[in-house]
Amino acid sequence: MPERDDFPENHMLTDKLYNDKAISFSLKNKLKDYSQLIKLRLNITVVFSTFIGYLLGSTGHINVTGLIVVVVGGFLTIGAANGINQIIEKNSDKLMKRTENRPLATNRMSVEEAVIACLIMGIAGVGMITFYLNTMAGLLSLLSLCLYGFLYTPLKKISPINVYVGAIPGALPTIIGYVAASGTMGVMGWILFLIQLIWQFPHFYSIAWICDEDYKRAGLKMMPIGTKKDSKAATQIVIFAAILIPVSLLPYYYGYSHIISTILLVLVSTAFTWQSIQLYRTLSNASAKKLMFFSFMYLPVMFLILLVDKLIS
Repeated sequence: MPERDDFPENHMLTDKLYNDKAISFSLKNKLKDYSQLIKLRLNITVVFSTFIGYLLGSTGHINVTGLIVVVVGGFLTIGAANGINQIIEKNSDKLMKRTENRPLATNRMSVEEAVIACLIMGIAGVGMITFYLNTMAGLLSLLSLCLYGFLYTPLKKISPINVYVGAIPGALPTIIGYVAASGTMGVMGWILFLIQLIWQFPHFYSIAWICDEDYKRAGLKMMPIGTKKDSKAATQIVIFAAILIPVSLLPYYYGYSHIISTILLVLVSTAFTWQSIQLYRTLSNASAKKLMFFSFMYLPVMFLILLVDKLIS
């Protein structure tokens, strides 16, 4: 008498289950590849700045639809910029431990597929912001995409000046959110831009300090201009961090924050500067890591202080 597994129906069912699992596994891997292509965690962090910028730029009732549009549009635009970055740096990524497993570097994704994905995301993201919100916010989104993807990225192999260039698109998401809500740059929009612009130097230089060998292996020039991992580099990091202390006073000076929130802003910026001084004192990777982790917290804390101040005033 035949076993149950000998029936054709059972074989068909087994094959179907196997194929379903294979499809599910393939889809899961593809989604993982795309999350790496758009640098999902970094993307979400940057979009948070756009989100806060929109709330700070809103007056009276918050337009929820507009908020959703700027967040989704920003997510797509940033995803496109990150994808362009990986297309251009495909060969460099193969040489660095932190990037060697990216989908383009491992050929799990073709350049053609990545280009198509970036085109769709870029057009959709910039288009949403332009047509559903306002032209100025759309143009700033396009500027951010082009500067990051087509200027900052190739400059990384040419000169340390790339960090200065990259700081501009890196600082635009907050002001894009602000402009999307208010229709104008405004003084507060420029203050938000300035905070995020200056913050990027100690943030990126701390990462460059930790990943110095990786970057050198790939031929990327990410350390401060004219330096290596020495006191001169650390001095530049301290200077940029210290500039954030007087910048923290600008919201109060222009009437956008109260004294208590201003004190908090100055304290956070002072703590950030102190952490950079620790790097100067030790010149160690351990101090650079502490500065890097502090930098991840710095920006959202600063923006949340400003948002809370706005909501309770």
